[in-house]
Amino acid sequence: MIDIQTRLRDLHRPDLLTRAARFAVDDYRRTRDLPRLLPGTPPLRPAPALVELLEVERGLNEDRKAGAVGYSLSRHVLALAAIMAEARDLAATRPPST
Repeated sequence: MIDIQTRLRDLHRPDLLTRAARFAVDDYRRTRDLPRLLPGTPPLRPAPALVELLEVERGLNEDRKAGAVGYSLSRHVLALAAIMAEARDLAATRPPST
């Protein structure tokens, strides 16, 4: 199984999509946005949320590449922004490496 850091490092998306997500990350609110992306009870900690978000984003990216009729660009930007924010929060909870 690939760890979260490797999956994040290997995540490459088109520049325009990435730039839009970088702008959206400042507006990201976990309590508002995470339930939109992860129906049910969202995970309380960033690591499990990231695992689920990466799967949601993978599906959105497959839809984008396939030109699926139901593809939502705004949902994809929100998913990427959530991944960025949760990754930032995860990094903040990790002890600094020496």
